[in-house]
Amino acid sequence: MTAETFRPGVFVDAVRFVGDNPHLILEKTLEHLELSLIAIVISIAIGLPVGVILGHRHRGSFLAINLGNVGRALPSLAVIAFGLAIFGIGRANVVFALVVLAVPPIVTNAFVAVDSVDPDVVESASGMGMSPAQVLWRVEIPLALPLIFAGIRTGSLYVVATATLAGIVGGGGLGDIIVNQASYRLAGVVGAALCVSGLAFAVDALLAAAQRAVTPPGLRGHVPSFEPDSVTRAAG
Repeated sequence: MTAETFRPGVFVDAVRFVGDNPHLILEKTLEHLELSLIAIVISIAIGLPVGVILGHRHRGSFLAINLGNVGRALPSLAVIAFGLAIFGIGRANVVFALVVLAVPPIVTNAFVAVDSVDPDVVESASGMGMSPAQVLWRVEIPLALPLIFAGIRTGSLYVVATATLAGIVGGGGLGDIIVNQASYRLAGVVGAALCVSGLAFAVDALLAAAQRAVTPPGLRGHVPSFEPDSVTRAAG
């Protein structure tokens, strides 16, 4: 830190800042959640069908896995800088960057989840007279839900944590406080960062509960989380 020297008591100051500015924190938190929700919904709408269809057809493993690798390696600031030429300064630019960040893990997990369903189960369902669409909706997707939801959780956490970059390009949210140390001082920056961390934990807990709720009872003994290496090995 250049403007102020970091000291252990800064966390006390940060908590005090949050307590002294409830309206500011609430306003920026709601902006942050709104921005994140928009990006997450768009990412799911794009990534989930692509991953499920590729997994159902057992094609496109190279695309799905490498898309995940590219998504993890692509700097968000670079995507925002690229988006400036298309969307200019504002929320649309940030949503674009967040979607680019969140789609890869959703596609990768959905692909691996559906592609890895036991072939014997799929064959048995087909032998019972189910159409390919019925096999997908009644067999493959229910069995793949834990890993599919793990990808959604991962993408959502990426979005909530990275949405702070919105403050750089006028997108709103808690990032407005974090990037404006001159106005809010170190206590405000740390206080906003703590709020972002709290949001990330809350979102993860909420999605974990939803993941468990949609997981068939027989699969609840192992509700996976997103692990890039293990997903890559499974697709290999």
